[in-house]
Amino acid sequence: MESSAPSHVHAITIEPVLRPFDAVAHVPGSKSITNRALPIAAMADGVSTLNGVLFSDDTRCMIESLQRLGFQLHVEEPAKRIRVVGRNGRIPADESSLFCGNSGTTMRFLTAVCAASSGRHCLHGVPRMHQRPIGELITALAMLGGQLDYKGAPGFPPVCTTGTGLVGGICRFSATQSSQYISAVLLASPLARQAVRIRLDGPVTSEPYVEMTLNMMDQFGIAFEQETTATGREIIIAPGQHYHHRTYAIEPDASNASYFLAAAALIPQARVRIAGLGNTSLQGDVAFAQVLKQVGAAVEILDDQIVLGGTGQISGIDINMNHIPDMVQTLAVVALFARGPTHITGVGNLRLKETDRLAALQTELTRLGAQVRTTADSITIEPPEFVRPARINTYDDHRMAMAFAVAGLRQSGIQIEDPDCCAKTYPDFFRDLAAMAAAG
Repeated sequence: MESSAPSHVHAITIEPVLRPFDAVAHVPGSKSITNRALPIAAMADGVSTLNGVLFSDDTRCMIESLQRLGFQLHVEEPAKRIRVVGRNGRIPADESSLFCGNSGTTMRFLTAVCAASSGRHCLHGVPRMHQRPIGELITALAMLGGQLDYKGAPGFPPVCTTGTGLVGGICRFSATQSSQYISAVLLASPLARQAVRIRLDGPVTSEPYVEMTLNMMDQFGIAFEQETTATGREIIIAPGQHYHHRTYAIEPDASNASYFLAAAALIPQARVRIAGLGNTSLQGDVAFAQVLKQVGAAVEILDDQIVLGGTGQISGIDINMNHIPDMVQTLAVVALFARGPTHITGVGNLRLKETDRLAALQTELTRLGAQVRTTADSITIEPPEFVRPARINTYDDHRMAMAFAVAGLRQSGIQIEDPDCCAKTYPDFFRDLAAMAAAG
């Protein structure tokens, strides 16, 4: 495989693995944890040191936006460290314009943080971000006393916050389109003047990310209670609390680790160990290792590492992936090489991501020879007898690029267009994938 895509190259050709590899993959820090730890540290009561920070397009949007809000961030990129001077729940700037790129976490989390503070703060992004809904979050913040205005189409960014903070009270989420809306309200809730009660009615898409947010709030000193209701649960955050400053280690990104796990699953006798992830991880996407075990891989999950080996036996499965939808593209590529069909349900929110991921998967898997059917919230993949060489359109979606690169390790003639789109969460992905493939 080529070592890395030079700047501005239109496509990269993936070279198949010639012999089984035995590798340790050191995956960079979690985007989801980094983009939660940064605003939490900014709201804390002193200086926090964040270690293992991911530096990517999405996290740079968060870093630069916090700086535009007036926060002091001492960035040490070679050391993957940032020291954040917390302002104890207060935004220093009275007015700001925040460019969030196509980073959903930056747009949604900072919308809530800004709504919980005084001043006028406007958040905008790339054109695709302005097509990604935010109405559920705006409605929830308004229920808590937030004052926000749309500056374009109602229900979508850009948005501006114009008030004097959150009063508190009750807000509800029912069949929410994104767990990020819930996490955004949770992150901002300690700043409210009264208690915040968040009622979750029905199933929550990507619920492990809500648990991640709650765990991180606890780690930074915020107490909460949970009560079971007839339709779900209620999370209560008492007023008068403050995030406490601390030194915090950010664990590797479980979502991005999935590509190395999938690669080992597809190569008979290959083996990969993911350091720093395991049973104690905050990230729900660690569960993808168990999905690969279902399809036939040999998997061992310890407290601080995951070890996966390829058995040469891959079978299609029927699975609801509502809890880990970001892993659907990875499983879909594995399904190309399975015996029997793979049926994935509960993933309608994929149509609202960086691209319509279900439509993109149908197009590109078909290009490789599979028969693919999609519904509003499902995808079925009938693997081909032989996977065809193809040039893969990535739709400016990092997960399309990384997932389909895995197919190229097994099948010759796979080209990945616009490999630089991986900079959104994993700038050195192709370099690291090549290193693993060469570890024979």
